[in-house]
Amino acid sequence: MELRQLRYFVTVAEELHFGRAAARLAIVQSAVSQQVRRLERELGVELFDRSPRHVRLTAAGERFLPEARATLSAAERARAAVTGQAEMAIRVGTSEGLGDRLDQLLRTLADLSPRLTVELAYARTQARLDRVRSGELHATFVRGVAASPELRLIPVWEDRILAALPAGHALASAGDTVDLADLAALSLRLAERPANPPLFDQVMTACHDSGFSPMLGPPANSLQNTLALIGAGQPSWTPVYESHSRVLHNARIEFRPTRPALAMTTYLAVPAEGRPAWLNPLIQACRDQGS
Repeated sequence: MELRQLRYFVTVAEELHFGRAAARLAIVQSAVSQQVRRLERELGVELFDRSPRHVRLTAAGERFLPEARATLSAAERARAAVTGQAEMAIRVGTSEGLGDRLDQLLRTLADLSPRLTVELAYARTQARLDRVRSGELHATFVRGVAASPELRLIPVWEDRILAALPAGHALASAGDTVDLADLAALSLRLAERPANPPLFDQVMTACHDSGFSPMLGPPANSLQNTLALIGAGQPSWTPVYESHSRVLHNARIEFRPTRPALAMTTYLAVPAEGRPAWLNPLIQACRDQGS
């Protein structure tokens, strides 16, 4: 059993997709699949349930995942101990929608604390919060969650929420800002509430406050697909975080601020107890993105 195999397994378990895992690891997908298969043969169990439509952890994979993470963490601590960087490697949870802020804050953090290394982990909100509680993650970025006794929520920046419109639509060329009430004639393509309750609730409430109940169009299974449908000329719109819009390149989409303005605060969720040395530079790097 090799550390490389454990790292590949953990990455696939977090992405639940071999292609995305390979992209994160910056290697070809066949190498990831091959090493995971070798690990499964050595263990004598199937770690993943593979089908053409999905990849899921098996019961054995669920049991193996925390042990694999613990082994990788122990190896990292051993490496750090001999390179003089002990306690300076942190694991931070991320989500879609952070856009260009993530790249910028990592560059700022490298300047503020050169000895601090960061590992990023993508997962759904509740899974990330649970991992902070268990100690598997040191911190995670979240939006629209309630405080709890085990976690402290530190506000780090606020993102405007823009309306993504077909580039050829009259509202997209009417000015820099679009009145929310003027969107009433367009269908709203919005992921169902369980996928993102804070965003769903804020947009629906703002529409109602502007005097209309939005016509909900069929949700797509990803923002990329949603923008493709909107860009194809269908009379619809969708909300997009401004920082995310800056890394989305689609010539058939225009992003416009709304009147009244929509915005969402991003928080850094950390354990309620303690103030480790890495926290202050991380908070500063985050808040520098909001200035």
